[in-house]
Amino acid sequence: MKENANKQMVTIGEQFRRVVLLLAALMLTASTTAMAGRRVLFIGDSVTDGGWGRSGGLMKPAAERNQKDLNHIYGHSYMMLCAAHFECLYPEEGLTFVNRGISGDDLSRLEARWQEDAVDLHPDVLSLLVGTNDVSYHLEKHTDERFDVGAWEQRYRHLLDVVRAVNPDVRFMLGTPFAARVGKIGNAADYAERQRLLGELTEAICRIARDYGAVLLRYDELFAAQEQAHPTVPASHWIWDGIHPTAAGHRLMADLWIAKYSDL
Repeated sequence: MKENANKQMVTIGEQFRRVVLLLAALMLTASTTAMAGRRVLFIGDSVTDGGWGRSGGLMKPAAERNQKDLNHIYGHSYMMLCAAHFECLYPEEGLTFVNRGISGDDLSRLEARWQEDAVDLHPDVLSLLVGTNDVSYHLEKHTDERFDVGAWEQRYRHLLDVVRAVNPDVRFMLGTPFAARVGKIGNAADYAERQRLLGELTEAICRIARDYGAVLLRYDELFAAQEQAHPTVPASHWIWDGIHPTAAGHRLMADLWIAKYSDL
């Protein structure tokens, strides 16, 4: 009985996912002129990075990466799947996709390269995913120092303001950080604290998305729902080490991003 209920839940979940993608495709097909010539920038940490530009997984700046090898220009993250989707289905629209995810980045590291890797690229759409490393670096201090979420939120807003000052029409897609109880991260004694802090950053990002009219990408809810829909599948099927998605996880993120892109 329970097994049948689980199967029914999975079937319904899969049907819902397909309907969402179909509706998104129909909406995009009806309004392709609105996205003609857009420059879409993905920026953030290792989840977005995916080893683009033959970085070998190292924290190399964009200038030190191979930007001529189109076989590796996007890396192997959800970003590549999103770019492949639109470039394949809408070749006439002249869309340009750029990956500027850098492994290990937190908000301060992102801020240090923001002019070169965000502002100077003049994006029409900026997709940002950051927060995991901010929490990781804080926890690694092993102190009682409080994480200043308010200051973090203000710095995040400032980065968006800088881009908008150059291009008032820029659209933002803001992703929420996530973690799973697997691997070294999931088995650590501070996992509960990690999730608490990620939750606070997520609340901040939700506020920012509302205030900036941005598209909100709830990756945290996405993975939580997937684990619930597939209770017999280990969490490591989606996020292998506690913070980095597997191929299946990246596909989930790409599907959500593609569906939400129609909201721009």
